Amino acid sequence: MPIYKIRGIDVDFPFQAYDCQVIYMEKVIQSLQEGKNALLESPTGTGKTLSLLCATLAWRKTFGEFSTYPNEDKGWGSSQPSSSQSVSSTPSDSQRSGLPVIIYTSRTHSQLKQVIRELKTCNYRPKMAILGSREQMCIHDNVKLLRGKAQNHACQYVCKKRKCRHHSQVSEFMKKHNPLGNEPFDIEDLVNIGRHKGPCPYYVSRELHKSADILFAPYNYLIDPGNRRSLTGIPWSKAVLIFDEAHNLESICADAASFDLPSTYITSCISEANQCIDLCIKKRAIEKSADKQFDPDNYAILKALLMKLEKKIGEVVIQSKELGFTRPGNYIYEFLSDLNVTYETANMLMDTIDNAAQFLEEANNAASGAEAKPKGTVCRLETIKDVLNIIFRDGGKSHSLFYRFHVQESQSNYSESFKAKNFRTLSWWCFNPGIAMQEFEKLGVRSIILTSGTLSPLDSFALELNLKFPIRLENPHVIDSDQIWVGVVPTGPSGYPLNSSFRTRDSLEYKQELGNTIVNFARIVPDGLLVFFPSYYMMDQCIECWKSMSHASSTQVLTIWERICKHKHPVIEPKQSALFSNAIEDFEMKLRNQSTSGAIFFAVCRGKVSEGLDFADQAGRAVVITGMPFSTKTDPKVRLKREYLDQPASRSKTDLKGLTGEEWYVQQAARAVNQAVGRVIRHRHDYGAIIFCDERFLQQGRQEQMSYWLRPHVKGYSKFGDVIFTLTKFFREKKDSLVLRPKQKEIFLVDECCSDKDGLPQIMGSSSQSPINSVSIPVQSSSGKPRLLIQASTNRTKTDNYIPVGSIPPANRATLPDQFNKLQEQFNYFKRDLESHCVEVVDLSSEEVLKLPFSLKKQKVLETRNDHLERENKRALPLSLCGKISEKKEVILGNTSSGTSCSGEVESRGSAFLTQVREKLSVAEYKDFVGFMKALKSKTMTITPVLESIAKLFSFPGRFSLLKMFKDFVPTKYHEKYEELLRIHRPQD
Repeated sequence: MPIYKIRGIDVDFPFQAYDCQVIYMEKVIQSLQEGKNALLESPTGTGKTLSLLCATLAWRKTFGEFSTYPNEDKGWGSSQPSSSQSVSSTPSDSQRSGLPVIIYTSRTHSQLKQVIRELKTCNYRPKMAILGSREQMCIHDNVKLLRGKAQNHACQYVCKKRKCRHHSQVSEFMKKHNPLGNEPFDIEDLVNIGRHKGPCPYYVSRELHKSADILFAPYNYLIDPGNRRSLTGIPWSKAVLIFDEAHNLESICADAASFDLPSTYITSCISEANQCIDLCIKKRAIEKSADKQFDPDNYAILKALLMKLEKKIGEVVIQSKELGFTRPGNYIYEFLSDLNVTYETANMLMDTIDNAAQFLEEANNAASGAEAKPKGTVCRLETIKDVLNIIFRDGGKSHSLFYRFHVQESQSNYSESFKAKNFRTLSWWCFNPGIAMQEFEKLGVRSIILTSGTLSPLDSFALELNLKFPIRLENPHVIDSDQIWVGVVPTGPSGYPLNSSFRTRDSLEYKQELGNTIVNFARIVPDGLLVFFPSYYMMDQCIECWKSMSHASSTQVLTIWERICKHKHPVIEPKQSALFSNAIEDFEMKLRNQSTSGAIFFAVCRGKVSEGLDFADQAGRAVVITGMPFSTKTDPKVRLKREYLDQPASRSKTDLKGLTGEEWYVQQAARAVNQAVGRVIRHRHDYGAIIFCDERFLQQGRQEQMSYWLRPHVKGYSKFGDVIFTLTKFFREKKDSLVLRPKQKEIFLVDECCSDKDGLPQIMGSSSQSPINSVSIPVQSSSGKPRLLIQASTNRTKTDNYIPVGSIPPANRATLPDQFNKLQEQFNYFKRDLESHCVEVVDLSSEEVLKLPFSLKKQKVLETRNDHLERENKRALPLSLCGKISEKKEVILGNTSSGTSCSGEVESRGSAFLTQVREKLSVAEYKDFVGFMKALKSKTMTITPVLESIAKLFSFPGRFSLLKMFKDFVPTKYHEKYEELLRIHRPQD
């Protein structure tokens, strides 16, 4: 691997770095060396995450070796520590206090999973840990079925009563498995270990973090004070905090410090307090207990207080339903003092609420019977505790300067049969996100690094967080100018202005002009087209209009919507989160449909499509922005935020230049646009168009707020005809030069039958991270489903931790196949340039790892990659019962130890078996099936428990045929064992 000398530090990078990657690593190391905060923007496709990891770990290594243990097999299979590796050798807090600790956070677990994949490509092997919630990690048969606080309570209950065997095994497991954390792992790996070896993944992760060199966690583990306190043993003065994908950090910090308390929720809390009173009276009558925890008077006081609070909120005089009732932030203390709630009494109230939560949990489980499943009680009283914690944080009132007290009247969404009634919500909104970030300054952390692909404008971002960021970077992109078309389209085909402002957005002429504009783009843009609206309201209004309107200047009978559908299959982003995954699957399916030139996804800025999804290559050849996504000015929270920023007092507490309400308002919209634009152009060899269909984007001020890398490419067009001409030319030239042949290439396989819980495809090949410039070719698998043969450059890398779209692979790992009839014609051209490569698989016909040789033309590979390829070959994703892979219509599956081969008959049986498995198993069960194969490959599970687990999986009604068929793939020496399993699990007559 190449080694780069950056600010006196040798950085071991797995590929030849782009110039922008070297610059990025230099800024990271400068921040770490000087102990200063950094704000770093680098576009998607520039290898931001990998550069960040390598630079940070290289700097950390200058302080001493990582805290990993000698471990011969590099896995988790060893059950005993070596003689020189006793329990006492675990680094204590005092031993590690002199060494920096890296805490790497991102918004979601899926993003962290991508980061850990990047870590696997590095040569650095720090001791690592990853933190997650019980929802991701719990493996208790009953508790894992619960969610939220109910799950937390149930977990605490079974652990306290010693009814969780997984929790009881954690201590012994940690003594025997010190090497855990030496190699990168994610939450799924921990869960796999828990299932097959017994210990609770959640509590194992809590133990691992105490000795980790690098800790991965979601944002809330740092931002939430309670979660932060749970990070024991962290030397904060030596800590480096990294916030990846930090473009949402401002809103996350503000929301974490705010609360909304509906009066209906208070009613539920009163009911719970009353339940506690009744339970205490019964318990005292039976047990004659004098325990204060069971004193009904405490809960009677709590109930009375809540009733007064509910009444007081109802008595607030609201003169304008639109404006609500608003007061300065410190009014909350006056409001609560009438209820005798102060800092001193609040602590007693919180203790009472803690007792109530525990009391209700135990009573609920006791009522269910000793042998019943733990139900997990949702204690709404705990919300009152959270509210009190926010109000009386740190025992002071100074933070109230950054808040506003607000009471709003709303109408419930009950059906008419329930006679919809009004209710009120008490809100205490924080308008200074810097409150959360300044906590880290108080802790004295060494450096804070915020990074994302879309942070611009940087000045406003820094001002909002109220921190100084002396080190800043706005990186250019790695693409060439001929790979992107960026244009502002001020008018449509008929010359009517395109402007989605409040004054014109509802006019029939505007909607018609925008519709006809999109018809033209749907005709010109190949494959996937994304269209972003400022709001759901605008999207719904426009689509409804297009479905009823034809072309204004013709006698066409087709509506605008029908003309769009003639060119591309439409998909509309749903408002309901539960329906989102279905929309993604629908888009991916329609994108593959050959009856049109692709698919069009109608979505909303700030929606789910605009956040974290990866529309690489054919999935997103163009993105259309139909307007500026300004928030509703009359929304109480938006209105009060603007008023807060316009008050000089809000800026007098800092020597930073203030941000006005209007500046904040405009820049929030600009940041949402940048985020939506970032869905396309996902790697070095990607290309696409970015089309701004609003005349306001011609203004210099609007363009200055775009991402730095985008600005030089923006061009304004006065005539719609020029737009069509240049855009058509752009895509024609890209089509003519569709095949970009890099100097070095690797082969990877993507198979939809091996997907993780999010439905994402897994890479079968030499690396969990394929390099950039992926070009896909459909190859028929034995299961009858198309597989993707991926050609990828290896001399440079693109890394990103965005979530791929359904089975749309992430950029730099795989791409969607083009229309099959087109790419099939190009297959012969591609295969001449693919290098010779081996793909590891696991086959149950042998205990050995088999190899799949591809007899393709060899190409020279960089010497600096040899050690990486060799190491990554050992980490290939396992796949059992692998289907036929076509190269010249035949590839022989050879056993490296015996030289024997699998016949076509075996392949046919394997194909038939996999087809039935997919049909008869649920998605979750199929994931478990694949997990067993992975466990066998990674040696976290031997073949005997694999057979037992699969036998149990196939023992349900209607699946016994699978159990019998699976025997064909079991090694002969295990047939006797398998026959025994068949007898055990045979259905009863």
